[in-house]
Amino acid sequence: MVFADLFFLYLFLPLCLICYFVSKKLKTKNLVLIVFSLIFYAWGEPLWVILLLFSAAFNWYMGTLIGKHREQKAGKLAVAAAIVVDILLLVIFKYSGFLVENLNYFLHTSLPVPQITLPIGISFFTFQAISYVIDCYWETVTPQKSFKKFLLYLSLFPQLIAGPIVRYSVVENEINKRKSTINDISEGAMRFIVGLAKKVIIANNLYAIVRQFYGDVNANQYNDISSMSFLGTWFVIICYSLYVYFDFSGYSDMAIGLGRMFGFHFDENFKYPFICKTISEFWQRWHISLSSFFRDYLFYAPIFGKPRKYVNLFLVWFCTGFWHGAAWNYIFWGLYYGLFLLLEIKLGKKRMKKWPVWLTHIYSKLIIVVGFGIFCFSDLNQLGNFFLNISGISMATHGNAFADQLTWSVCLKNLFLIAAAILVSMPVLPKLKKFFFEWGNNVVYTTGKVMAAVGCCYLLIMSSILLVDTTNNPFLYFRF
Repeated sequence: MVFADLFFLYLFLPLCLICYFVSKKLKTKNLVLIVFSLIFYAWGEPLWVILLLFSAAFNWYMGTLIGKHREQKAGKLAVAAAIVVDILLLVIFKYSGFLVENLNYFLHTSLPVPQITLPIGISFFTFQAISYVIDCYWETVTPQKSFKKFLLYLSLFPQLIAGPIVRYSVVENEINKRKSTINDISEGAMRFIVGLAKKVIIANNLYAIVRQFYGDVNANQYNDISSMSFLGTWFVIICYSLYVYFDFSGYSDMAIGLGRMFGFHFDENFKYPFICKTISEFWQRWHISLSSFFRDYLFYAPIFGKPRKYVNLFLVWFCTGFWHGAAWNYIFWGLYYGLFLLLEIKLGKKRMKKWPVWLTHIYSKLIIVVGFGIFCFSDLNQLGNFFLNISGISMATHGNAFADQLTWSVCLKNLFLIAAAILVSMPVLPKLKKFFFEWGNNVVYTTGKVMAAVGCCYLLIMSSILLVDTTNNPFLYFRF
């Protein structure tokens, strides 16, 4: 089941909200969320819900052992066992096919390649489980004594499928004690609708442009782009970059909004990353829950007895890339960013601050957009064609055009969409919100509230209309 679906919007969610708010005791409310979360997951993955339940039971038990034997050998063995088993599950279900294929290629063997369906959301709930057991060992959180409450944390449907990766410390108190005010419900609903509009109105239409030129890249079905023009390649990869942002940040907005409606306050996962001036700042604003996970649990990890800055930096960005998918382009993508972060470390913040602002923006956007090209093409042949096109080399070697009529036509046809996407990717809405709600004038405040309510109603209606003829509307990060 996905959020951007009429069944979810007008049946599943209303029914869940009714059952939740009819319940008076927090214990019953938690049970309602557990039941609906398991139904939500099992709707599309009836078999793999067993894997989710196993992960919850195993990590909960390891957490209790860590709490009882933290200073003893048994506590260390428990945290080590939990991490090994969690990573092993990821390797089996997500990477086994990739590993066997590469063994066959490099060692010239003929091992059968496992054909295992990837359980949706496994990368997210596995990382949440790992963060929980490590935090228990570090005494950052208190081990949860109730299995039901831990299951609620791990299976909570707003963030179960595609994040953000919610640390247990963020919701620890709210699992045990929380309440949903009218303001929570209102703000949460508006945040959800904005996220829905990002996905349905902007992301889906941007992907239609990408699909026209590059093929169905999400399904790894690529068009041959070897003859694409220089400007055409740049135009489409910019559309793809915006698509990934609106698709994933839209989901995060919906998850945060749903959590708010139920009394949970998740951390932000995106903070307008395209306004960054450096690559380091980009990763402080993009997929924050993942980058902070690797920062806290891997970057400072002792290697051969102590933290080793450059070795750890390599590991962080290798893992960041590999986490995104079982393909070489994701590994290249992670190491690509690691290389530029290393470059920025060597240059130093003081030196980079002396650069003209326009230069820092050009530098960062070029690196980011090219990075999305690496992210886009798991077919390495097409990735090679992409680099030949975007660098202009293909114009000299293959006689490709600088521009083409189709690109101009599609660009002009979608000019309003692209302009709106660029505008919304900037912090315009927060500034409008600040103007209307922090002005201190009652008339301005009321006007802002009315405009926000009317605007959200319009976005919901438009999104619903666009979803009428849509049978499958998955989010990009479902496959990660």
